[in-house]
Amino acid sequence: MGKGTHFLGQPILNQLLNHFNKQKILQTSREMGGERYVKTFNAWCHLAVMLYAVIMRFDSLREITSATMMEWRKLGHLGIKDLPRRSTLSDANARRSHEIFGKIYQGLYQRHKDKLSSDSPLSKVPKWMKKLQIIDSTTISLFSNLVFKGVGRNPKAGKKKGGVKVHTCIHGNEGVPCDVEFTSAATHDHFMLCPGKLNKGDLLAIDRAYIDYAKFEEMTRRGVIYVTKMKQNLTYEVISSTCYMNENGQMQWKEEFVIFRKEVKSRDEETGEVEKKAVEHHARIITYIDERKRGGAKLVRLLTNDLETEYGEIVAIYKARWAIESLFKQIKQNFPLRYFYGESANAIKIQIWVTLIANLLITLLQKGVSRSWSFSGLATIVRIMLMYYIDVQGFLEHPEKDWEEALAALMESPPKTEEAGK
Repeated sequence: MGKGTHFLGQPILNQLLNHFNKQKILQTSREMGGERYVKTFNAWCHLAVMLYAVIMRFDSLREITSATMMEWRKLGHLGIKDLPRRSTLSDANARRSHEIFGKIYQGLYQRHKDKLSSDSPLSKVPKWMKKLQIIDSTTISLFSNLVFKGVGRNPKAGKKKGGVKVHTCIHGNEGVPCDVEFTSAATHDHFMLCPGKLNKGDLLAIDRAYIDYAKFEEMTRRGVIYVTKMKQNLTYEVISSTCYMNENGQMQWKEEFVIFRKEVKSRDEETGEVEKKAVEHHARIITYIDERKRGGAKLVRLLTNDLETEYGEIVAIYKARWAIESLFKQIKQNFPLRYFYGESANAIKIQIWVTLIANLLITLLQKGVSRSWSFSGLATIVRIMLMYYIDVQGFLEHPEKDWEEALAALMESPPKTEEAGK
């Protein structure tokens, strides 16, 4: 029996690792102190083992070491000469800086960002999508409140769980994180809103947790457009208000030009003294009826500093913010971060970085095949066949090829006849 048309001399995990430059990773690790006092378990081995564990959805160090022991014949293709022990992997997660894995993720993203963008002339993507950035955060619950401080009150019974908040920025036409920051769950979201990192003409879709008048005014001066959702307790002065009706005489949407005024504290750069400063921000509020809301139609109020663009486009920009919510759901469903391979903050961050790397690799695989695959289905196939010696690209393009060829050969072979007299 043949090996099949999809046979390849290296497992799928090694094909995924081919996206990286081993020597560059080791050099980066050496420059950042990750190879100090290391004999065999270097940054490349660390990345390979952690990527294997995250894709296979292992829950403990014991599962990782037991699985690698069973696959020891294939580890040579991954550049791993010695089987990692639990103590070795635990020590590496505690000592090797998580920033090394952040550098690895950023390098992979920068090399393949052109493949991620949906800028094809055939795709019906709005022009503003190329300039759109979406910022949001997701909280990952932890086992203790000592490493990362949790949010909320202390419970009456039991211990308060901690949480790490992953602040993420994505481009609207890419769907993967381009900037990631980690804080405790108690940290407010608006620290991620940095007008200095934005360029003139950029669009920003954000949640209402990021409302900050001083930063909004700075963004307006820089020529950056934001769209967010209104809070209920905001106070403002209405300059003008216009209500637009449909053919039946019902309100279709409402437009208000408003001014927000607030005194904020600022620190003088020369003297270092804290002083109050009055901020005045001109904005526009758009109210429309969203009929696709669960439980019936609801009024939605959006806030933006774009005073001219049509309301339909403003609504579409805010609805595009849902892409980051889908990303968070995708990661948590396919790479559940319920159990961690270490108790230190560094180990937790390493596991999150490797999860983001695995998400990016499977997204690149999804973009690289012409056949339509859901991310969840693709992640399941990769997990099941991770150590199989098959060409993953060719298999995903035509998974039925071996079966079709075997069936065709069976149909062409002449039928066997019984000998005469028997």
